[in-house]
Amino acid sequence: MPLAQIRQIEAVGFRAWPAASVHYDGSWAIRMTACHPSKRLNSVNPLDPGDTDNMEERVARAVQRLRAYGRPPVFRLSPLAPEALDAYLDAAGWSRFDESLVMVADLASIDLSDAIDQIPLRDTGRYVDAAVTVQQDNPALKPGLVEVIDAIRPAKGLFVIEDGGAPVSTAICVQDGLLAGLFNIGTLVASRRKGHGRMIVKSAIKWAVQHGAKRGWLQVEAGNAGAIALYEKIGFTEAYRYAYRQAPDA
Repeated sequence: MPLAQIRQIEAVGFRAWPAASVHYDGSWAIRMTACHPSKRLNSVNPLDPGDTDNMEERVARAVQRLRAYGRPPVFRLSPLAPEALDAYLDAAGWSRFDESLVMVADLASIDLSDAIDQIPLRDTGRYVDAAVTVQQDNPALKPGLVEVIDAIRPAKGLFVIEDGGAPVSTAICVQDGLLAGLFNIGTLVASRRKGHGRMIVKSAIKWAVQHGAKRGWLQVEAGNAGAIALYEKIGFTEAYRYAYRQAPDA
Protein backbone atom coordinates (compact mmCIF):
# COMPACT_ATOMS: atom_id res chain seq x y z
CA MET A 1 0.00 0.00 0.00
CA PRO A 2 1.36 3.47 -0.87
CA LEU A 3 2.55 5.48 2.12
CA ALA A 4 -0.07 8.17 1.48
CA GLN A 5 -2.85 5.62 1.96
CA ILE A 6 -1.14 4.22 5.06
CA ARG A 7 -0.99 7.74 6.50
CA GLN A 8 -4.71 8.12 5.84
CA ILE A 9 -5.58 4.88 7.64
CA GLU A 10 -3.26 5.71 10.54
CA ALA A 11 -4.89 9.14 10.88
CA VAL A 12 -8.44 7.80 10.90
CA GLY A 13 -7.28 5.07 13.26
CA PHE A 14 -6.11 7.65 15.77
CA ARG A 15 -9.47 9.43 15.56
CA ALA A 16 -11.37 6.15 15.83
CA TRP A 17 -9.51 5.01 18.96
CA PRO A 18 -8.57 8.33 20.57
CA ALA A 19 -5.85 8.75 23.15
CA ALA A 20 -6.47 11.13 26.03
CA SER A 21 -3.20 12.99 25.40
CA VAL A 22 -1.00 13.27 22.30
CA HIS A 23 2.43 14.89 22.28
CA TYR A 24 4.45 15.33 19.08
CA ASP A 25 8.22 15.14 18.90
CA GLY A 26 8.75 15.96 15.24
CA SER A 27 6.53 13.43 13.46
CA TRP A 28 6.56 11.00 16.38
CA ALA A 29 3.10 10.93 17.98
CA ILE A 30 3.33 9.98 21.66
CA ARG A 31 -0.14 8.77 22.64
CA MET A 32 -1.00 8.40 26.33
CA THR A 33 -4.21 7.44 28.09
CA ALA A 34 -4.56 7.19 31.84
CA CYS A 35 -7.95 5.44 31.80
CA HIS A 36 -6.95 2.43 29.69
CA PRO A 37 -3.70 0.42 29.34
CA SER A 38 -4.09 -0.44 25.63
CA LYS A 39 -0.73 -0.36 23.81
CA ARG A 40 -2.29 1.51 20.92
CA LEU A 41 -3.38 4.23 23.35
CA ASN A 42 -0.02 4.31 25.15
CA SER A 43 2.82 4.21 22.66
CA VAL A 44 5.13 6.21 20.41
CA ASN A 45 3.94 6.20 16.78
CA PRO A 46 6.52 7.49 14.25
CA LEU A 47 4.74 8.83 11.17
CA ASP A 48 7.53 9.77 8.73
CA PRO A 49 10.14 7.30 7.39
CA GLY A 50 12.60 10.17 6.92
CA ASP A 51 12.37 11.59 10.43
CA THR A 52 15.58 10.23 11.97
CA ASP A 53 17.21 13.29 13.53
CA ASN A 54 18.61 12.91 17.05
CA MET A 55 17.05 9.48 17.48
CA GLU A 56 18.93 8.57 20.65
CA GLU A 57 17.86 11.78 22.44
CA ARG A 58 14.27 11.53 21.21
CA VAL A 59 13.92 7.89 22.22
CA ALA A 60 15.19 8.81 25.69
CA ARG A 61 12.69 11.69 25.91
CA ALA A 62 9.83 9.44 24.81
CA VAL A 63 10.81 6.81 27.38
CA GLN A 64 10.90 9.44 30.11
CA ARG A 65 7.52 10.87 29.08
CA LEU A 66 5.77 7.47 29.07
CA ARG A 67 7.29 6.44 32.38
CA ALA A 68 6.31 9.73 33.97
CA TYR A 69 2.77 8.98 32.80
CA GLY A 70 2.91 5.55 34.42
CA ARG A 71 3.14 3.58 31.17
CA PRO A 72 5.88 1.21 29.96
CA PRO A 73 8.03 2.53 27.09
CA VAL A 74 6.54 1.12 23.89
CA PHE A 75 6.96 2.05 20.23
CA ARG A 76 4.39 1.07 17.62
CA LEU A 77 6.21 0.70 14.31
CA SER A 78 4.22 0.78 11.05
CA PRO A 79 5.69 1.24 7.55
CA LEU A 80 5.71 4.98 8.40
CA ALA A 81 8.45 4.39 10.98
CA PRO A 82 12.08 4.94 9.86
CA GLU A 83 14.00 1.72 9.24
CA ALA A 84 16.92 3.33 11.07
CA LEU A 85 14.77 3.68 14.19
CA ASP A 86 13.80 0.02 14.05
CA ALA A 87 17.48 -0.88 13.74
CA TYR A 88 18.40 1.42 16.62
CA LEU A 89 15.78 -0.12 18.91
CA ASP A 90 16.90 -3.59 17.87
CA ALA A 91 20.52 -2.81 18.74
CA ALA A 92 19.39 -1.34 22.07
CA GLY A 93 17.66 -4.59 22.99
CA TRP A 94 14.04 -3.52 22.56
CA SER A 95 11.91 -6.65 22.12
CA ARG A 96 9.49 -7.00 19.20
CA PHE A 97 6.02 -8.35 19.95
CA ASP A 98 2.36 -8.43 18.87
CA GLU A 99 2.76 -8.06 15.11
CA SER A 100 -0.58 -7.16 13.56
CA LEU A 101 -2.09 -6.91 10.09
CA VAL A 102 -4.11 -3.99 8.81
CA MET A 103 -6.63 -5.37 6.32
CA VAL A 104 -8.75 -3.38 3.86
CA ALA A 105 -11.75 -4.05 1.65
CA ASP A 106 -13.80 -2.39 -1.05
CA LEU A 107 -17.17 -2.44 0.67
CA ALA A 108 -19.08 -2.44 -2.62
CA SER A 109 -17.54 -5.83 -3.43
CA ILE A 110 -18.71 -7.50 -0.22
CA ASP A 111 -21.85 -9.63 -0.45
CA LEU A 112 -24.21 -8.19 2.14
CA SER A 113 -27.29 -10.09 0.98
CA ASP A 114 -27.22 -12.19 4.15
CA ALA A 115 -26.37 -9.28 6.48
CA ILE A 116 -28.99 -8.42 9.06
CA ASP A 117 -30.22 -4.88 9.64
CA GLN A 118 -29.02 -4.24 13.16
CA ILE A 119 -29.62 -1.00 15.02
CA PRO A 120 -26.43 -0.05 16.93
CA LEU A 121 -26.64 0.31 20.69
CA ARG A 122 -26.77 3.84 22.07
CA ASP A 123 -25.87 2.78 25.61
CA THR A 124 -22.07 2.65 25.81
CA GLY A 125 -22.15 1.01 29.23
CA ARG A 126 -24.34 -1.82 27.98
CA TYR A 127 -22.00 -2.37 25.04
CA VAL A 128 -18.92 -2.41 27.28
CA ASP A 129 -20.53 -4.91 29.65
CA ALA A 130 -21.16 -7.19 26.66
CA ALA A 131 -17.67 -6.71 25.19
CA VAL A 132 -15.91 -7.44 28.49
CA THR A 133 -18.02 -10.59 28.91
CA VAL A 134 -17.47 -11.79 25.33
CA GLN A 135 -13.74 -11.12 25.31
CA GLN A 136 -13.25 -12.22 28.93
CA ASP A 137 -11.43 -9.01 29.80
CA ASN A 138 -10.76 -7.70 33.28
CA PRO A 139 -13.98 -6.05 34.54
CA ALA A 140 -11.81 -3.31 36.05
CA LEU A 141 -11.24 -2.05 32.48
CA LYS A 142 -14.92 -1.18 32.00
CA PRO A 143 -14.81 2.49 33.10
CA GLY A 144 -11.76 3.17 30.94
CA LEU A 145 -13.27 1.51 27.89
CA VAL A 146 -16.45 3.55 28.33
CA GLU A 147 -14.33 6.72 28.44
CA VAL A 148 -12.42 5.79 25.27
CA ILE A 149 -15.57 4.91 23.32
CA ASP A 150 -17.39 8.05 24.46
CA ALA A 151 -14.42 10.11 23.24
CA ILE A 152 -14.79 8.85 19.65
CA ARG A 153 -15.86 11.84 17.56
CA PRO A 154 -16.64 10.31 14.11
CA ALA A 155 -19.91 8.39 13.69
CA LYS A 156 -19.80 5.08 15.52
CA GLY A 157 -21.94 1.98 15.72
CA LEU A 158 -21.83 -0.35 18.74
CA PHE A 159 -22.96 -3.85 17.80
CA VAL A 160 -23.84 -6.83 19.98
CA ILE A 161 -25.23 -10.21 18.95
CA GLU A 162 -27.00 -12.23 21.61
CA ASP A 163 -27.89 -15.89 21.83
CA GLY A 164 -30.47 -16.90 24.41
CA GLY A 165 -30.40 -13.40 25.86
CA ALA A 166 -26.64 -13.43 26.49
CA PRO A 167 -24.01 -11.58 24.41
CA VAL A 168 -21.92 -13.82 22.16
CA SER A 169 -20.28 -11.36 19.73
CA THR A 170 -19.39 -7.66 19.74
CA ALA A 171 -17.88 -5.08 17.38
CA ILE A 172 -17.47 -1.34 16.98
CA CYS A 173 -17.65 0.34 13.56
CA VAL A 174 -16.32 3.89 13.22
CA GLN A 175 -17.24 5.70 10.02
CA ASP A 176 -14.91 8.57 9.13
CA GLY A 177 -15.86 9.99 5.73
CA LEU A 178 -15.54 7.25 3.13
CA LEU A 179 -13.62 4.96 5.49
CA ALA A 180 -15.12 2.57 8.03
CA GLY A 181 -12.91 0.99 10.69
CA LEU A 182 -13.87 -2.12 12.65
CA PHE A 183 -12.66 -2.40 16.25
CA ASN A 184 -13.11 -4.51 19.34
CA ILE A 185 -14.34 -7.49 17.33
CA GLY A 186 -14.80 -10.57 19.45
CA THR A 187 -16.83 -13.74 19.85
CA LEU A 188 -17.30 -15.74 23.03
CA VAL A 189 -15.01 -18.77 22.95
CA ALA A 190 -17.84 -21.24 23.53
CA SER A 191 -19.88 -19.68 20.72
CA ARG A 192 -17.27 -19.65 17.96
CA ARG A 193 -17.66 -21.42 14.61
CA LYS A 194 -21.38 -20.70 14.59
CA GLY A 195 -21.32 -17.73 12.22
CA HIS A 196 -21.62 -15.01 14.87
CA GLY A 197 -18.34 -13.33 13.90
CA ARG A 198 -19.25 -13.17 10.21
CA MET A 199 -22.75 -11.94 11.09
CA ILE A 200 -21.60 -9.07 13.30
CA VAL A 201 -18.89 -7.92 10.87
CA LYS A 202 -21.35 -7.89 7.98
CA SER A 203 -23.97 -6.11 10.08
CA ALA A 204 -21.45 -3.40 10.96
CA ILE A 205 -20.37 -3.07 7.32
CA LYS A 206 -23.98 -2.81 6.16
CA TRP A 207 -24.56 0.01 8.66
CA ALA A 208 -21.42 1.81 7.44
CA VAL A 209 -22.38 1.44 3.77
CA GLN A 210 -25.83 2.83 4.50
CA HIS A 211 -24.08 5.88 5.97
CA GLY A 212 -21.82 6.42 2.96
CA ALA A 213 -18.68 4.40 3.64
CA LYS A 214 -16.83 2.97 0.62
CA ARG A 215 -13.71 1.36 2.10
CA GLY A 216 -13.37 -0.76 5.19
CA TRP A 217 -10.34 -1.54 7.33
CA LEU A 218 -9.53 -3.46 10.47
CA GLN A 219 -6.60 -4.70 12.54
CA VAL A 220 -5.91 -8.25 13.61
CA GLU A 221 -2.98 -9.93 15.32
CA ALA A 222 -0.80 -11.87 12.90
CA GLY A 223 -1.13 -15.03 14.97
CA ASN A 224 -4.93 -15.05 14.88
CA ALA A 225 -5.28 -17.37 11.88
CA GLY A 226 -8.99 -18.01 12.45
CA ALA A 227 -9.91 -14.33 12.41
CA ILE A 228 -7.70 -13.62 9.40
CA ALA A 229 -9.37 -16.45 7.47
CA LEU A 230 -12.81 -15.06 8.38
CA TYR A 231 -11.94 -11.57 7.22
CA GLU A 232 -10.44 -12.88 3.99
CA LYS A 233 -13.63 -14.82 3.25
CA ILE A 234 -15.65 -11.65 3.76
CA GLY A 235 -13.41 -9.75 1.33
CA PHE A 236 -10.57 -8.14 3.30
CA THR A 237 -6.95 -8.35 2.17
CA GLU A 238 -3.71 -7.43 3.94
CA ALA A 239 -2.56 -3.85 3.34
CA TYR A 240 0.38 -3.52 5.76
CA ARG A 241 1.66 -4.65 9.13
CA TYR A 242 2.85 -3.06 12.32
CA ALA A 243 4.51 -4.34 15.47
CA TYR A 244 5.40 -3.10 18.94
CA ARG A 245 8.84 -2.68 20.48
CA GLN A 246 9.27 -2.60 24.25
CA ALA A 247 12.26 -1.35 26.21
CA PRO A 248 14.43 -4.08 27.76
CA ASP A 249 13.99 -2.62 31.24
CA ALA A 250 10.27 -1.88 30.95
